[in-house]
Amino acid sequence: MERENKELLVKGALIYGILLDEKMVEVFDLYLRELLKWNQKINLTSIRTEKGIILKHFLDSLSVVPHFPSISTLLDIGSGAGFPGIPLKMIRPSLEVTLIDSVRKKIDFQRHIIRTLGLTGITAIHGRIQDKEFLKTMQNQFEAVISRAFADLKTFLPLARPFLKQGGFIIAMRGKGDEEEWQSHLPTEGIGCRLVKTATFSLPFSSDQRSILLFEKV
Repeated sequence: MERENKELLVKGALIYGILLDEKMVEVFDLYLRELLKWNQKINLTSIRTEKGIILKHFLDSLSVVPHFPSISTLLDIGSGAGFPGIPLKMIRPSLEVTLIDSVRKKIDFQRHIIRTLGLTGITAIHGRIQDKEFLKTMQNQFEAVISRAFADLKTFLPLARPFLKQGGFIIAMRGKGDEEEWQSHLPTEGIGCRLVKTATFSLPFSSDQRSILLFEKV
């Protein structure tokens, strides 16, 4: 990772109240290098530059931290190349994380990164949350479910809710252009959860807009 990009990562994380020491920056650097290497053969992400990955994957993943509830178990749905679940695990080692994605090659990469970074208490599963077997195994198991624009809220909320313990949280990370969906057409009626927090902001060193919505299971 180039020096200026390391500085972007450190300064961007600090905006979210996260202090990255030199060792942690090295871990993110290793993650970045492995992602770029694998991305040459497997389409893990359309973002193919160091700066782009730092801004739109690493810092985007960490943007949820100031709004993160006090939890110990997390399910990351549609985790792709490991975002946001792996960066969250990196800065919160005690957090038990389960990643699920329907694309086998992405899960292969996640498992490779988990081994390479020496992470424990994190599992990558190949599958779909709609699968009855997965639901049967994981129902009511998590204190929070998170997704980075996995689907529209009308689809995502009822899919995520069954995996939550009572009083657990759904964390929806939304991108630019999604504001109208939740500001005017928030689909919470009849699905057993209520909106408890919203936050809208720009990514550090970028004009890209992001929104985070926190729902509680009731």
